Amino acid sequence: MRIPNIISSLVCFSVFNLNAQKTDTLKVTTLPLVEISSIQIPKQVYRMSEVNEMNIMAGKKNEVINISSLDADLTINNARQLFSKVPGVSIWENDGSGIQTSIATRGLNPNRSWEFNVRQNGVDISSDVFGYPEAYFTPPAEAVQKIEIVRGAASLQFGPQFGGLLNYVIKKAPTDKPASFESRQTIGAYGLVNSYYALGLNKKGFSLFTYFHNRSADGWRENSKYHINTGYISLRYAPSPKFYVEAQYTKMNYESQQPGGLTDSLFKDNARQSFRARNWMSTPWNIINLETGYSFNTNTKIQLKIFALEAERNSIGNLGNIFIQDTINAATNNFNNRQLDRDRYSNLGAELRFLSNWKLFNKSNTLAIGARLFRGNTFRRANGKGSIGSDLDLNLAFGTWGRNMFFQTLNQAAFAENIFRISPKLTITPGIRLEILEAKSEGYINTSSTGQTIPQQRKRSVILAGIGAELKATKSTNIYTNFSQGFRPVTFSEITPSATTDTIDPNLKDASGYNADLGYRGDFQNFIHFDASLFYLYYNNRIGNLVRNGNQFRTNIGTSVSKGAEIYAELNLFQPFKNLRKMGNLGVFASLSFIDATYTRWDDPTKINDPAKTIVKRRVENAPQYIHRFGANYSYKRFSVSYQINSVGTAYADAINTEKPNPNGTIGIIPAYVVSDISFSCTFLKYYRVNGGINNLNNTQYFTRRAGGYPGPGILPGMGRTWFLGFGVSI
Repeated sequence: MRIPNIISSLVCFSVFNLNAQKTDTLKVTTLPLVEISSIQIPKQVYRMSEVNEMNIMAGKKNEVINISSLDADLTINNARQLFSKVPGVSIWENDGSGIQTSIATRGLNPNRSWEFNVRQNGVDISSDVFGYPEAYFTPPAEAVQKIEIVRGAASLQFGPQFGGLLNYVIKKAPTDKPASFESRQTIGAYGLVNSYYALGLNKKGFSLFTYFHNRSADGWRENSKYHINTGYISLRYAPSPKFYVEAQYTKMNYESQQPGGLTDSLFKDNARQSFRARNWMSTPWNIINLETGYSFNTNTKIQLKIFALEAERNSIGNLGNIFIQDTINAATNNFNNRQLDRDRYSNLGAELRFLSNWKLFNKSNTLAIGARLFRGNTFRRANGKGSIGSDLDLNLAFGTWGRNMFFQTLNQAAFAENIFRISPKLTITPGIRLEILEAKSEGYINTSSTGQTIPQQRKRSVILAGIGAELKATKSTNIYTNFSQGFRPVTFSEITPSATTDTIDPNLKDASGYNADLGYRGDFQNFIHFDASLFYLYYNNRIGNLVRNGNQFRTNIGTSVSKGAEIYAELNLFQPFKNLRKMGNLGVFASLSFIDATYTRWDDPTKINDPAKTIVKRRVENAPQYIHRFGANYSYKRFSVSYQINSVGTAYADAINTEKPNPNGTIGIIPAYVVSDISFSCTFLKYYRVNGGINNLNNTQYFTRRAGGYPGPGILPGMGRTWFLGFGVSI
């Protein structure tokens, strides 16, 4: 099945649907969603309506984070504050720069959010959505209007990822005035200097929005300074309410010093210390999105997005364990050559979506169908001899690359999902998605004769199905449930041996499984806003490493199951008391998650049957047993202050659940911790705003990650106490 056939079918269906509507005497009219809320409950987090723009969200567990309503530290994209009211979000807090966000849910691995389908304005921004799904780019939170999160049931409309959808929606030009201007200047601990400027224009169907962001700091740890620049421009032309065309361009570049990992004893002695002064990373990122949409009538519309990504991932440094000192070579009186690794990504894709309201047995229904075409090229050069200097130098000092690989991903996909409105209270939403995936690789992993690799090519077609339902229990609450299959193809790194002595299972299988939710959400009398649900995540054919004949053997190691509860509740304590409302608003919230992520099956190719090495009934690595966040917010007129507590349970760095750390700190327990933050904001003279806060108020010493390789290896500490203070103008 080829993508032209898919698109042709969509076009034919659109024409048929339009003709059917012309002859239908029963005109379908979709009334706009009316959301009744009280201003006493700040809508910092809310849920999407049944139909959200071109996407169906009925019956799905989702959250929308309203960035402008938060007191959070937007300067450094503080993830534990941004996602505080999304229960179950696990965060790797090993990089205080905020350049990259590493989050996950339900016991999945947070590494650069690679279990999510990460998007900006609805288009991919990761390196390669299938082959190398790491998101090295995160837009500055000051420029983000909202963050949309849909759990695993997003797979049908966006992709097969187990984590679901993570979409950053950038601010837009004003619609109620011809021009807007915004400026924020922030200073903070350890040399933090941040600037953000934004301009919006709107006149006669033409609109423009652009921003520029610059941030630099010396960093909380030694050898962790960074400098980042990000720019964005959007041009939109809408000559009528029916038609629009828009072009967007994003550019980001940064230089970040990587302080490396620590052993457990070094971490306890001084978490800020570093023994790597010459390690650097840089990821120039360019994203282009061309978008157009047309509404045939009030019931039917179509949208096309064409997007491209040109980006790099570059690093240079000493990547040996912490016991290998980066010292002067006595023979040359210089530092030794550093390891140089460079990736280049060149991706191109298109997505076509069609949405229509139609009637069956005099009941209104909504159909969403779409098609996708994607090509991703990854050029990977690694193990090169870098310079003997100390700065970011991305030139080979001599010789050739120790590894030189080319990877390509070709993806065609199509989906269909429909809301059947069985009654005014009940909707049922079935759906299906077809993924056609082809992956190619060629090159060598080592310049020796044994390091050559045979060109590989994998083709597969996968059909995913799902269904959701939503029942209105009261006017303001509903019960929802959903089931959706997931799929994770073998990635580039998993089919590439780390060394010539390593072997890859020739029968390596793609991971597959499903997500399921059952929940109850809504509002009670504008006093409490809540969403409580149970989840179940089945993850089959997980990939890992085993030792065979003294060497690493990469294969499918077994199956894991994550199950638990995700609970969010926010109360406005002054709402029931008329006299107290005059004193402002006092809200408290709890975001709770209980996670039981364990291995249920171990595929032991070695057939050793050693009980000490089995992973059955052991906890999944990097999966805390609980993630709880509590907070309070008080606001009066234009002043607001927020306090938040983050409590995260223990986790393990390996599937065997090793308690005692190894000497270099890469394996062992990741202890539970509690971190608190406080922040405030105050608007005065209508246009001016002062904000600030203290992160890690109690100066807790903690860590969330033990890195086996880059940017470690070893413990990567979380940041200690820091402060920030900002001044802004918004006109």
